[in-house]
Amino acid sequence: MTGSYDLLIVGVGGQGTIFASNIIGEACLSGGRTVRSAETHGMSQRGGSVETHIRIDGKYGPLISPGTADLIISFDLLEAVRYSHFLKKGGVIVSGKDIVVPTSTFQQGLEVPSRESLEKMLSGTEYYIIDAVSAALEAGNMLSQNIVMLGAASHHLPVKPGSLLEAVKKQVPPKTVEINSKAFEIGVREGKKQP
Repeated sequence: MTGSYDLLIVGVGGQGTIFASNIIGEACLSGGRTVRSAETHGMSQRGGSVETHIRIDGKYGPLISPGTADLIISFDLLEAVRYSHFLKKGGVIVSGKDIVVPTSTFQQGLEVPSRESLEKMLSGTEYYIIDAVSAALEAGNMLSQNIVMLGAASHHLPVKPGSLLEAVKKQVPPKTVEINSKAFEIGVREGKKQP
């Protein structure tokens, strides 16, 4: 591979976007690759938007410009649409299928777009939708959705899935290694099902 591989991980506070970026960083470093990352998480503790920029094998800083991301991993379909302008032509979005209603939208009683309308907004891009909730429940813990999404997106990352799985095992608490390993493998399986 020549040049950098630019990745954006997006979601809302509490979904584990920053933790997922740490796992990717660990996998890159253990594989001898350079990696730079930066996150923005202003109101994340109140369910606000969170974004993590990751540049693999690049020589410049981590911030990704709109229209240049190779991959967007989104833990929420609404966030996938919100950040889709960062995707470059030929890039890929891997998104969870659920929608987290923003607090301000809920408080004001505003209408939330349907999954169908959000997917229409992504038309013209290559995107894959993953049922991360069902996959995490199959693994044994709903909190492992971020690990499911890493597994599902692993087919598009320039890092070996085995390296990612080893990074998962190093980063998660010891008592959750089995569940998170299973969540990753289920995510890999779900990612392979996509056309």
